[in-house]
Amino acid sequence: MIRKIRLTLAVIFFSLITLLFLDFTGTVHVWLGWMAKVQFLPAVLALHVGVVIGLLVLTLLFGRIYCSVICPLGVMQDIISWLSGLRNKRRKRLRFSYSPARSWLRYIMLAVFVILLVAGVGSLFTLLAPYSAYGRIAQNVLQPIYLMVNNGLAYIATRIDSYAFYERDVWVRSVGTLAVAVATLLIIGVLAWRNGRTYCNTICPVGTVLGAVARFAWFRVRIDEHQCISCGICAKSCKAACIDAKNHHIDYSRCVTCGDCLGHCHKGALRYGRPVKLVTTTATSTPETAASTPRTSATQAEVDTSRRSFLLAAAVATTTAVMAQEKKKIDGGLAAVEQKDPPHRQTPITPPGSLSAQNMAQHCTACQLCVAECPNDVLRPSTQLQTFMQPTLSYERGYCRPECHRCSEVCPTGAIKPIKAEDKSAIQIGHAVWTKKNCIVFTEGVACGNCARHCPSGAIMMVPTDDKDANSPLFPAVNLSRCIGCGACENVCPAQPFSAIHVEGHEVHKYI
Repeated sequence: MIRKIRLTLAVIFFSLITLLFLDFTGTVHVWLGWMAKVQFLPAVLALHVGVVIGLLVLTLLFGRIYCSVICPLGVMQDIISWLSGLRNKRRKRLRFSYSPARSWLRYIMLAVFVILLVAGVGSLFTLLAPYSAYGRIAQNVLQPIYLMVNNGLAYIATRIDSYAFYERDVWVRSVGTLAVAVATLLIIGVLAWRNGRTYCNTICPVGTVLGAVARFAWFRVRIDEHQCISCGICAKSCKAACIDAKNHHIDYSRCVTCGDCLGHCHKGALRYGRPVKLVTTTATSTPETAASTPRTSATQAEVDTSRRSFLLAAAVATTTAVMAQEKKKIDGGLAAVEQKDPPHRQTPITPPGSLSAQNMAQHCTACQLCVAECPNDVLRPSTQLQTFMQPTLSYERGYCRPECHRCSEVCPTGAIKPIKAEDKSAIQIGHAVWTKKNCIVFTEGVACGNCARHCPSGAIMMVPTDDKDANSPLFPAVNLSRCIGCGACENVCPAQPFSAIHVEGHEVHKYI
């Protein structure tokens, strides 16, 4: 029963937090946004003291329940390990075994992580963050599939005059981040396929911290030495490799309280609960009494995994539907639209609410939740080494609308502080810069003024090239005291492949 409850909660948490990364409408976040904020590392970085204390108390009471229920990367490893176990189940063998803890490696990785975190080297410490690692996998690998399925449904809906679905562009925001996400999936997937929770108990810094607390957990798996016959089945079923059956010892710093061992013990020597005094009897065990002891059958010991089977089957069916519905993307039924190239910015643009580039570097774990939620397609992972995979703004596909502040609503780490819609138009994240050699007014000799007409803050005016000649060509002049760096001018500029006006970011944001 304990294992069934754990599996049910894990499937619910995993499914909903995955949906949080897949959804692009913003409606899911209204109900499920808290799931990202109860992750351990984001709560620490955001200084959510109540959440951190709550998770530590939860671990102190029940062991590393967080790792087997709340952490999406941990549940993903369980799913992969379960798939591998199906093959071994057909061979009628259990594949795990006890191995001594590599504490030296665990604490070295934790020390390196803390040093990188304090130093603000976001491009490195984000690689070790478990929640963010799964977020990158969900956003870069799973969301494109989800969007293609959505586009297929939108294609069908338009044929029956329904507007229940609408299309979204499917594109790779960063090849580097996609490569990291795929590599993370492959490495952790191979480790989970072969050895279960190797990543959690040797590399993951969150697992190391919670493991140190779990040593003193009140409720935990306990071995009754009077019932145990040292058969080793519990150790062979433990994906954390933390049960030393010969010595009747469990390494609670590595135990993730999955309950697998409880279902495989046929002697009732394992139980999950608080410490109790064991009462020994003077009666000698005989073959007759041993035979009369109720044993759990193999069928009863196995847990119904239909929920996970359903999710996996749905994923396969979804992928098949995606491939069937994918079609060529065109604009307005006419010619394909050529995308503009991003300009080389001297200073990258960080999202409104991030306060400064330094605040972003110190708090962002590059989970990609803000990138996945951006409705205007302006957020994408950085390609610079110092801020690799952290969000920056670029305006080839849209601009940062003054009324939109969704990224500040979804950020769980405090890298992007919550802001209100009325504050958005007053936050200056950068300023527009005009480049004469790219402007079609001078390259093609035509009148334009797109940038001035579309500027939401009225920061651009068209002024004559020659002050003495009112009929001379007009060029854009930027009022730096009013420009907020939203990128509307850069987005609508007709110059190709580079806009004649682009936005340079500010290291520190300011209110104007």
